[in-house]
Amino acid sequence: MMLFRSQLFFCLSGLAFCHTALAQSSAVVKIDGSSTAFPIAEALAEEFQKLNKNVRVTVGISGTGGGFKKFCRGDTEVSNASRPILKSEMDACKNAGIHFYELPIAYDALTVVVNPKNPIKELSIEQLRKLWSPSAQGVVTQWQQVDAKLPAQAFKLYGPGADSGTFDYFTEAVNGKAKASRGDFSASEDDNVLVQGVSRDVNALGYFGYAYYVENKTKLKAVAIVNKKGQAVLPSEQSVVDGSYSPLSRPVFVYVSEKAYQSRPEVRAYVDFMLKNVGRLAKEVRSIPLPPKAYELITANLKKGKLGSVFNGTPETGLTIEELLAREAK
Repeated sequence: MMLFRSQLFFCLSGLAFCHTALAQSSAVVKIDGSSTAFPIAEALAEEFQKLNKNVRVTVGISGTGGGFKKFCRGDTEVSNASRPILKSEMDACKNAGIHFYELPIAYDALTVVVNPKNPIKELSIEQLRKLWSPSAQGVVTQWQQVDAKLPAQAFKLYGPGADSGTFDYFTEAVNGKAKASRGDFSASEDDNVLVQGVSRDVNALGYFGYAYYVENKTKLKAVAIVNKKGQAVLPSEQSVVDGSYSPLSRPVFVYVSEKAYQSRPEVRAYVDFMLKNVGRLAKEVRSIPLPPKAYELITANLKKGKLGSVFNGTPETGLTIEELLAREAK
């Protein structure tokens, strides 16, 4: 399976609903948003292709924020997100008359990476703040300024662009405010660019979604993150499930237009297929699936028409899977 292409177009074949519901060549499901969620969306599209026809599905990577801009203009029916929708984005959707379903589909261990030859093994949130805070720009430039035990060598930083939900989440978790970051780093919405940058420079450090790290483990080294209990924990499915990889573990979402889901059979077919298969496919592409009970709960919420966000537009970090499910159950 080819993963992580910057843009994906699939012509799908064989829909299981009445053909009269669709024009032969006009049924389209438009998806955009998070690069973290993209591997899952790609896998879903490939599986869906085997069973459905007369539908074209487009999957883009504009970043979570870029995806919401399109979604709240009505340009897409489905929006992938690596953070919850924000109040300003909810207002934009409301002003456009767009109501939505919020569907958690997986979890991610936002992963800090260095070159395999780099001596760094672990970092605390405080040390990450020394690296990434706005006040560090042009001031903190060498490893030794972060930890006296590290060499007096200049580092280079790589991270997602400003439209990325990963950028929002990381800066919220590390610096206490979304988008609060030093600006002198190499930014890209394409995580493959970040992978290549870190893999080629022994003094580079970057961050992105767990699946991109796992796909490139031979070229990268994950850094253990010190949690509130003082434990240095590496990202893994187990450390996300047990809650020890904190605060950089986070839910991954799909947002679906209510109008599109209720009125367009191709959108309903895709979303229903997604909820039935996303747990299995998330694991296949190295993402972290939710427990089976979670997908049952989320599907039930969709069927009863539960609209809006359980986060109410407020950014949060460090939420465990169990805490997320407790909210979904209300």
